[in-house]
Amino acid sequence: MQHDLFSSLESFQVFSAAAGPLLVREAGGQYRPAGANEVLHAAQRLLASQVRGSDVMSSPAVVRDFLKARLGTLPHEVFAVVHLDSQNRVIDYVEMFRGTVSQTSVYPREVVRDALVRNSSALLLVHNHPSGVATPSRADECLTQTLKAAAALVDVRVLDHFIVAGDSTRSMAEMGLV
Repeated sequence: MQHDLFSSLESFQVFSAAAGPLLVREAGGQYRPAGANEVLHAAQRLLASQVRGSDVMSSPAVVRDFLKARLGTLPHEVFAVVHLDSQNRVIDYVEMFRGTVSQTSVYPREVVRDALVRNSSALLLVHNHPSGVATPSRADECLTQTLKAAAALVDVRVLDHFIVAGDSTRSMAEMGLV
């Protein structure tokens, strides 16, 4: 079933106020209120389209918003990589590893292999803390240094490692840890 998501003030005139401003048009042409998951998926697609091809260094707020929307509410840890070209434009966002509520296993070999496949010049490392605390652990610091050294062997730079916890995002580069 194909959906057409849109936000419209006209929908208030046609439908009752209880329907809300965001509606989904079904394949048959009927409209219904969008569910919470549909709203989140639409927001993620919109943010992803703004991030892909964007200059990460000139729009860090967009990247942070994307990461919060993508990882902020997950009940388990996810380790992801934002692949960048030589001009620091986003090539791709890849969720590489999934873990439990408090940890995930990350394999440097797989991160480097994925960077080579995508012809990345630089990487932004990302993972979430379902605990709600965005402070990097000692294990996070060690992992960052290991990945930075492994990527450097194939001339790929690690620019930052973001930790997302709910509505907050911490940059390990801004903390002097990258």
